[in-house]
Parts: sequence; structure tokens; C-alpha cells
Amino acid sequence: MVLSRGVMSALLLLVTLSAAGHAQAGAGLPQGLSPEASAALLKAYPDFLDRIEGNDLVWKDGTRMRIDGGKGDKSTRPFEAMLDDPDIKDMFAFDYPVGEKGLAPDVNFDPGRARYLPLFRKMYGDCRAAGFAKTLADVVWLPGKDGRHLKFSRINGAAEALQKISNELARLPDRFLVYVRPSQGSYNCRTIAGTNRASAHGFGIAIDIAAAHSHYWLRTKPGAAGHIAYKNEIPWEIVRIFEAHGFIWGGKWYHYDTMHFEYRPELIGAAK
Repeated sequence: MVLSRGVMSALLLLVTLSAAGHAQAGAGLPQGLSPEASAALLKAYPDFLDRIEGNDLVWKDGTRMRIDGGKGDKSTRPFEAMLDDPDIKDMFAFDYPVGEKGLAPDVNFDPGRARYLPLFRKMYGDCRAAGFAKTLADVVWLPGKDGRHLKFSRINGAAEALQKISNELARLPDRFLVYVRPSQGSYNCRTIAGTNRASAHGFGIAIDIAAAHSHYWLRTKPGAAGHIAYKNEIPWEIVRIFEAHGFIWGGKWYHYDTMHFEYRPELIGAAK
């Protein structure tokens, strides 16, 4: 059968419109994690996470969590909204810069500050619940040079990693002690100051090192353009040790907190 030129044009237009419609619909669909982030997330928490199927993170007990909750990406959402109500994808919105780089951070470059709390509560528990203390282990801080005991989560090998860090820090030359002794604390069941968001300290996965040479963004007056001037005194020798054992550093945030280190092996793994 030979089609007339008019019929052929109509069919071509129909196919073109259909393809455009599919492309437009697809553009609004949830977008999952990159292959690197997906692999790093599963590798970081093998006791809990089984696989990723499409837009679902599947736990070993069958629980499913949406990776992209349809909230939009970092380019379309207000920054504070992403921190207050993130999804799993938001945790990987910024690539954590492992190693001696990333300073001074760009405006609102805060890798790791977005935490999908249902994921962390399911793994580490709720510090307000009875029996939470049983999830904590004692870490000896700077053996032979301090010796105080800090509470840290035993889950996901977090306390074991912090003990290795502590042992390595204790072997550094004594000139580094002023940055790490005494610790300003580890486990603390609280919210982040000025917010309703649960602190990583409440899961037992964060530690603050000594305050003597630390800096915090809220204590810095913004410049004429409204930007926060970056300040840091923590040596790379200390940062490298923490990162080697799965911890991110708050000194690599635009909203910096240079005493803060947090066990986030999924972010360290995705960066490699």
C-alpha cells in the first residue's frame, strides 16, 4: 500500500509528538543515585542494606525506602529545605572532597549535612528510646596521652573505626595534641543547635575534637556580600587519619564546623 504525502506527514507528526511526550514525562520521573553512590551506600552498610531496585533502597529485612522522594534537586530547592527534609538522594548532592582539597568550600557546599533521618534511625536507633545505650561502646581517647572514655556507636563498625583513629592520633608528635585533646564530646542525644533536626551526635556517630583551635561558621560575621569567611586551623595530618577510616570533616563545609568529624563511610566510598 502506498501512503499519500499527507498521510505520511500526519504519521510522522504523531510519532514526533508521542516521543516528545515520553521525553517530557521522563524528565519529571525520580532520578536515582549514580552507580558510584549506589555501590558506596551498599558497601558502607552491609549488615543492613541488600540492594537497590529502581528508585527503592531495599533493606535485608525487606523494608523499602524511596531514594528520590520527588522533592527536586539542589538547584531548584531552597538550601535549608534540603537540610530540613532531605531524601536519600540529597545525601549525595555534593561529592565529598577526600584528601587535601576542598578549601575554602563554595557557597552552600556542605557534603554530608543532609541526612535522611529514617535511614539513620533504622540503623542506629533512636537515642530517646529505652535500651539505646546498649548500642554504644567505649572508645579510649588518645591512649597514653589522654585516656578518657568516649561513647560511640558499635553499629556498622563505627566505634572500632574511631578507636583506630584514636590510636593513630596518639602516635602523632605531641605538637598535634592541642588540636585533639581534650575531646569536646561524642555521643549526645540532642538536636542541632537552632534547628529541629536530630544531630549525628545523637546516633553516636560524631565526635568533636578540642575547641582550642576550632572554628564555627555561626561565630563569623558575614562579609559585605553576605558570604561567610572561611577559617580553619586543623592540620591535614589529623584530617587524613579520620578520612582514612570513613569519617567526613565539618571543615569541608561552607557552613564549617572544624572540630566536627562524622562517621559517613558511604560518602567517603563514593568519593574514591
